[in-house]
Amino acid sequence: MTPTKKAAAQSQPDVGMAWKTIKKELKGFLEKPQYEAWFSDLRVVYFDDAAGSLVVSTSDVVKKQQLEDRYKPLIIEKANEVMRGIKNVAILLESEAKDILGGGKAESAIFDAENIPDPRYTFDTFVVGDNSRFAYGAALAVAENAASPNLSYSPLFIYGDSGLGKTHLMHAIWHYVKDHFPKLKVLYISSEMFTDEFVKASQTNSFAAFKNKYRNLDLLMIDDIQFIEEKTKTVEEVFNTYNTLYNMGKQLVFSSDRPPNDLNLENRLKSRLSSGLPVDLQAPAFETKVAILRNKASLQNIPLTEGLLEVIDIIADKIKTNVREMEGALNRVAAFSTLNSEPVNKAMAKNVLRDIISAKDVQPTPEIIKKKVAKYYEVKPADLDSKKRARVYSVPRQVAMYLVRELTELSLPQIGDAFGGKDHTTVLYACEKVTAQMASDNLFSNIVKELENQIVST
Repeated sequence: MTPTKKAAAQSQPDVGMAWKTIKKELKGFLEKPQYEAWFSDLRVVYFDDAAGSLVVSTSDVVKKQQLEDRYKPLIIEKANEVMRGIKNVAILLESEAKDILGGGKAESAIFDAENIPDPRYTFDTFVVGDNSRFAYGAALAVAENAASPNLSYSPLFIYGDSGLGKTHLMHAIWHYVKDHFPKLKVLYISSEMFTDEFVKASQTNSFAAFKNKYRNLDLLMIDDIQFIEEKTKTVEEVFNTYNTLYNMGKQLVFSSDRPPNDLNLENRLKSRLSSGLPVDLQAPAFETKVAILRNKASLQNIPLTEGLLEVIDIIADKIKTNVREMEGALNRVAAFSTLNSEPVNKAMAKNVLRDIISAKDVQPTPEIIKKKVAKYYEVKPADLDSKKRARVYSVPRQVAMYLVRELTELSLPQIGDAFGGKDHTTVLYACEKVTAQMASDNLFSNIVKELENQIVST
């Protein structure tokens, strides 16, 4: 049941005392700087004993993200030492907590903290690349037409590997519909929580309330549907809920790590999941990953310094597919910088991200190399990708190509692509020309070697 101010106030005294004990346990477990930075202002908002859900709030988005990414399991562990039965902890901003206490956002008949989509996950904050353009367009179309769904788009089935943006798009649909069609009944839930509520309803003879909740919606979104595999009764209930809503002309959205036909589900459910619009999310290209990380930094008010931009390039290069891992790496760097009042740079990132970046051998990206060379020769990095033939541009372009070949494992065609789509023969000519000039011109050779040292040591 959605918490009200009165209900929350009635439940707070006991929970408040327990929360003080939990914070004391956390304080004793963590180093003082860690506790002061991330936990000191953490407040309890609500506790649902039946669902085992504890809701807490913090003051800013960086703290929230750090608690989500690194400390959530620890909070659950310490909470369970004091209050048994804690299954999940939701971490909200203080502004979000006020909405909940006022009954403004959570509308499900059975209150569950995880049903509150992340306010950061909107269409505006989703960075669109070639890997996600179709999925983004389909999700936006579903949201825009939620009041009168196009049933050829129902269900919308979004699939792809973990961390590519499926949940972001589902949350974005929820936010768009709530903003533009506030009277529609919309519910987002994970398949695991759907299963938990279904089991609870079966065990407590409250199945009528369960059906009333799920079969009277205008839009139902179930995330990570693959987790109901092998759960025969849950599969049957999803099938029945699907049929009821679809026959009423309502919109359904599902996500999974695999396309419908690859799931171990009953054929009749797989057939229905495939009948609407399946869309996939692919791994983003390097440029898209950089854009995602820059966008995340801007949203968190992290200054886009030269050092941070260099670290972003490294993270985008080292983490090949999982966007969530990339964002976690950026959060770690930003958190370390805040805690230690240390500027973000490559050397610091090597230490903080040593599980991602090898301290012995860090390959610089073509972007980093181009920036260094362009800065030395007083041209723009974009000039190195251009077709300008003047010597003021051609020499630094050739030097940059040579250094990319020397300092990375990229092939000649890959290097050409990194320089605005140049042919591999152009790259080979540039490398041979720089090599020959270094052999005959000591000053030029020293310049190239100095640039190489700067790139490797930064």
